[in-house]
Amino acid sequence: MPIIELKNASCNYILEGEGQETIVFAHGLLWSHWLFHNQIAFLKSKYRILAFDFRGQGKSTSKNGKYDMDSLFDDTVELIETLVGKPVIFAGLSMGGYVGIALGAKRPDLVKKLILMETTTDAETVDSISKYKMLNNMVKTVGYWPVEKSIMAIMFGKKFLEDKSRSNQYDAFLKKLKENNRSLIVKATEGVILRESTEYHLPNIICKTLILVGSQDVPCPVEKSQHLADNIINSQLIIIDGAGHTGTLEEPEKYNMAIKNFIEND
Repeated sequence: MPIIELKNASCNYILEGEGQETIVFAHGLLWSHWLFHNQIAFLKSKYRILAFDFRGQGKSTSKNGKYDMDSLFDDTVELIETLVGKPVIFAGLSMGGYVGIALGAKRPDLVKKLILMETTTDAETVDSISKYKMLNNMVKTVGYWPVEKSIMAIMFGKKFLEDKSRSNQYDAFLKKLKENNRSLIVKATEGVILRESTEYHLPNIICKTLILVGSQDVPCPVEKSQHLADNIINSQLIIIDGAGHTGTLEEPEKYNMAIKNFIEND
């Protein structure tokens, strides 16, 4: 997969598929563009797909040592302007959704439709900052093994975690998470933990918006998505029963169809 040299990041990406419209997929924290491999396979026969790794995750790196949300936003804008050059259908999950909210509000010229999955405009609470910093410090000093179960309990819903028939998937997903460079993922995580609220962006999002959330999402529960739907003027909310914070992996067929139907229905 190619690396594009942006102003302040070296960005790993894929650009494939056929069609007049381009869908851009932006992943959540600890993942890479692989988070959307099911959706990419499903949609690429009709759409061009641009999926990329945020700096500090997957195979992308920072050139200036920054991992904050503004830096991720700037990378995303530069990527779309360079590789696509016209409005896209932007789909972001969790951290990717933070970027999507800013993109929809600040650069409406680049967003034809917006898909927000398992995300929020909220900053982290004092309690959650403390919890996530503890997990992050453990990964930094010792490695993933002491906090693997805690991380998976954040990422996935109860339905998936308790389904013994999916234990092989559990192991495969955990392995993917652990492929990240430890020193870089710690920095990327810090950028997410310390983000500020972007509530002020919501009135400025005017494009058609789909909000997807799993009924068992722990870090971004349904009420956070309901708040987005209540405050983004041209939006619809779909709750995916049984999915957690990583619904594209837990319930891929349901997410595939929700995304396809939204894109195809004007």
